[in-house]
Amino acid sequence: MSIPNSIAGGAGDRPARVNRAFLIGILLNLIFTAVEFSAGIIYDSLALLSDAAHNLSDTGSLIIAMAAFRLSRIAPTKRFTFGFGKSTILASLINATILLVVTGGIISEAIQRLREPRPTEGMIIIAVAAAGIVINTLSAALFFRHRGSDLNLKGAFLHLALDALVSLGVVISGIIIYFTGWLVIDPLISIAIAAVIIISTWSLFRESLRLTADAVPVGISHDAVVRAIREVPGVVEVHHVHIWAISTTVNSLTAHVVIGDDRSAGEASVIREEIRNRLLAHNIGHATIETETRDSACVTKGC
Repeated sequence: MSIPNSIAGGAGDRPARVNRAFLIGILLNLIFTAVEFSAGIIYDSLALLSDAAHNLSDTGSLIIAMAAFRLSRIAPTKRFTFGFGKSTILASLINATILLVVTGGIISEAIQRLREPRPTEGMIIIAVAAAGIVINTLSAALFFRHRGSDLNLKGAFLHLALDALVSLGVVISGIIIYFTGWLVIDPLISIAIAAVIIISTWSLFRESLRLTADAVPVGISHDAVVRAIREVPGVVEVHHVHIWAISTTVNSLTAHVVIGDDRSAGEASVIREEIRNRLLAHNIGHATIETETRDSACVTKGC
């Protein structure tokens, strides 16, 4: 899967490309959701209605993710000294929660349909869902390149990629109903779709929840970071190490570093700079290092 040429370009115009991807994805999904929901009502298909509900939640999620992405670009202020980068983490958590809630509704309705199957039009289901595969695949492609560097964009990609998979499941449902008349397939496919959504969304929900609690981001080892700092020449000890995410793309660290009593202010500055450089290899781009000597080291819990 590749990024369309319309949003290809250098790293410098990444914000514009991501913003354009959001706008295109939102527009495509709004149009398709309206068509799919209408078809689901007219032909009484739970598979179509559940997929439309999922698409609607994805559209809302894309809007939330876009708003968070734009907020994260706003410079820090005197009141919000870290800026608004945290909004991308909150957006990821909200999107994951929306998906899980919508999935619960799909499962509830599917169970009801298992008890009381209703006739539906298989060929219409096939046609509408097939269009959904195309729409969702194109929309997901817009975020494919950015999914690995930003949890917020990963959430957007995951929503859309799952939609393509869900639409494929609906196509299978329509084919089976058309050739066999097995109406029970409609709610069964819906339950299978819901299971896929839950499994795929859980990691996004868990990581977003962790980051809102300022936990160490996934992919960063606290022990490895401490070890990297201790290996810097001139460092005697390190304590009060705190690692957290400022946003879904920027990680931060604060630490107290004990250096030799004979180190000058200039040498302490060199040590701090070397520590910051080594932390970049651990995906920590914002570090505040306080250097201390053995005599002045702050080792109490509340220091």
